Amino acid sequence: MLYTAFLFGLISSFHCIGMCGPIAMMLPVERNNPAKKATQISTYHLGRLTAYGSIGLLFGLLGKGLFLAGIQQQMSVIIGIAMIVVIVTPEKVFAQYNFSKPVFRWISKMKQTLGSHFKKKSYKSLFIIGLLNGFLPCGMVYVALFGAIAMQSAGFGVLYMLLFGLGTVPMMSVVVYVNSFLTIPIRNKIQKVIPYVGVIIGILFILRGLGLGIPYVSPSNMSLFIQEKANCH
Repeated sequence: MLYTAFLFGLISSFHCIGMCGPIAMMLPVERNNPAKKATQISTYHLGRLTAYGSIGLLFGLLGKGLFLAGIQQQMSVIIGIAMIVVIVTPEKVFAQYNFSKPVFRWISKMKQTLGSHFKKKSYKSLFIIGLLNGFLPCGMVYVALFGAIAMQSAGFGVLYMLLFGLGTVPMMSVVVYVNSFLTIPIRNKIQKVIPYVGVIIGILFILRGLGLGIPYVSPSNMSLFIQEKANCH
């Protein structure tokens, strides 16, 4: 299921253009030094990946706890359903409930810190910009975190979120180089593809939990469990 993380990151990066694109466009990078500009952009992405990996660790640990509780199959099905619900629910519905209100002050401070680092051109500032950018609220990241929980392992939770982040790197890098490479109509068309990809990934998680015996898609019940002793006949 790890490949779904990169695929979802690649597709959702078109959503990121609208949400995080302005941050990428304002990065304090060297415009006349291509080599240095490339390393600066890489440093920014390294900060984002560090943030994604950190929250992937936390949610991977949560998934591990659920795995040890012996509900890994049910969890995979529930997470797949949750992914689909979040993807198909219109944003205006979620907008009615300010989920970020409890941490509004924290987010406000993050944005203030971001603003101060945009005035600098150091690699440290670029890394911090990417780090804070990765921690800002984002619907696509929330969906990816469902996948990190379903990995049922801290290590694989980190890897899932890192692959998701890597999927967003190409498009977010292009934004820095060419600010207006995609027109709004084209961007809107691509945005319409994102829900379909999210639903497909959700269905894959559901199939995985059902244990239908389909290789690589829905392994049998026996292969979903780690047992202390071998079960041989």
